[in-house]
Amino acid sequence: MSLLFNPRTYDPSFTDEQTSAKLRALVGFFEDKGKAQLLADYDDASWYDDFLTFVRDNELFAHFGTPADAGAAVGRADATWDTATINELNEILGFYSLAHWYAWQVTVLGLGPVWTSANEGARTLVAELLRDGHIFGFGLSEQHHGADIYSTDMILNRSGDGWTASGPKYYIGNGNVAGRLSVFGRFADDDPEYPGEYVFFLVDTQHADYELIKNVVHSQMYVAAFELDGYPVSREDILHTGQAAFDAALATVNVGKVNLGWASIGICEHSFYEAITHANNRVLYGNRVTDFPHVRRMLADAYARLIGMKIFAARSADYFRSADADDRRFLLFNPITKAKVTSEGETVINLLWDVVAARGFEKDTYFHRAASEIRALPKLEGTVHVNIALVLKFMPAYLGAPHGMAAEVPEIPVRQDSADDEYLFRQGPARGLSKIGFSDWRPTFERYRHLPNVAVFMEQLDAFTEFVMTAPPSKDQQKDLDYLQVLGQLFAQIVYGQLILESAGLALEGAPGDARPSSVSDLSTLTEAHLDRMFNVFVRDFNDQATALYGQASATPEQRSGALGLLREPVTDHEAESSFLKEVLSYDGVFEG
Repeated sequence: MSLLFNPRTYDPSFTDEQTSAKLRALVGFFEDKGKAQLLADYDDASWYDDFLTFVRDNELFAHFGTPADAGAAVGRADATWDTATINELNEILGFYSLAHWYAWQVTVLGLGPVWTSANEGARTLVAELLRDGHIFGFGLSEQHHGADIYSTDMILNRSGDGWTASGPKYYIGNGNVAGRLSVFGRFADDDPEYPGEYVFFLVDTQHADYELIKNVVHSQMYVAAFELDGYPVSREDILHTGQAAFDAALATVNVGKVNLGWASIGICEHSFYEAITHANNRVLYGNRVTDFPHVRRMLADAYARLIGMKIFAARSADYFRSADADDRRFLLFNPITKAKVTSEGETVINLLWDVVAARGFEKDTYFHRAASEIRALPKLEGTVHVNIALVLKFMPAYLGAPHGMAAEVPEIPVRQDSADDEYLFRQGPARGLSKIGFSDWRPTFERYRHLPNVAVFMEQLDAFTEFVMTAPPSKDQQKDLDYLQVLGQLFAQIVYGQLILESAGLALEGAPGDARPSSVSDLSTLTEAHLDRMFNVFVRDFNDQATALYGQASATPEQRSGALGLLREPVTDHEAESSFLKEVLSYDGVFEG
């Protein structure tokens, strides 16, 4: 069994029969369409009517995007918001086409403010539209404010018992045909009921007062600029007001962040197959390309990083699915899924591109689109910089856990069950992040200290904890996002390593619920050799960030000395590396399409 998704052997039988059938049908849709037509449509920026017809006829988005309580209102007794199978959906869509994935992603974002709303009429309406095959969108961003949730030029003015909305929106996916858009704005300052307060409200893209201006990108996906000028808004259209609207925006983005990591994984898997098959069958200067030492190292690094992306994202989802008001650790792991996994995706593509070189530009390759599309994912749903800044809020509680600050929190099992993840739509106010507690993570690392590179990484981890305690950021540095970004990347690398080892422990040593039979998270062939090779990469990444910290303009002499103290030499066992490379090369010809 492969650690990577392979359409030729894909078996989603871990889930229920209906979900399995829809996932198989999705793979069949893309395979029947074929690589050549997918690439032609991509290059022509053709709108995907055939895909949306498939979505409608198979109730694809309705099946995966309707939580149980919303489904009950429209007679969908089997409805669940199941993150485990949604991850499968994201991986498959990313594997074949990020443009097609985007239609799903922005539908998820558009549904978020609805599923978190107490407006039963709006919830039922949207559930019916979703069942009928409509897609949705999220009207937050604006050209002059970006996704700055604190600022909006979309204003609702009182008109009789309702309002009229006027203002522009930009970067709004599905804005051409969405059944409804969940639009963020604020009431006018003189509104007698909600003076100056935030609001989420539903907008019909087919309404006469909805002005679609243009698609702001040249792509199959439609990323709209639109404007409302006196658009009528009734009370039935209002989803949230005041602080609840602000919280709904953040909760929705939390849900959407998960999808980004899995789309990146899918892109990297397809690219890996294409790159390894090309390189292993090409001869330069009398040598097979994969015989060159630098190529072998780049392919091995790419494979190790890709496996790590999958393992972390799968484990992070376990926390996401198990969250409740008393256990919100997912709020640390979630932004790392967004920032770290998608950034790793860029690194994987860069490594593979150095291997395939000019071939990566050729129009008949999947790679030429992957090299462009992979860049988008770190920049959506909050940039990497925004998410790393968020991650730092958790650092004191996390690093303090082994030193007397550990919280009493439950051990989280593998979550491949088909439960409805209803807490995601009642996350509540997004505050108190620094008070979220963590268990002692040190035993997770100690379990694998016998692996040479895990042991080295633990030395770096200890040195980093000492560094933070003895040379913390000054008051000025706490406002210096450039300095904090590097610090945050070092911290995120530690959390990333923890969840990978946690997941490995469940798979290798066995625990209740440890079966991971899905494509997304099947770890049945994972070995300790895989873990050690991953941590060889992580040690080097830690060195790179430590060097960047040393070079920060605002770093003090003590901080520069501490940064040098983080540097360690990774361990390379040549026999183990040869065995690892044999596995890498075994993917030659496994999937071509």
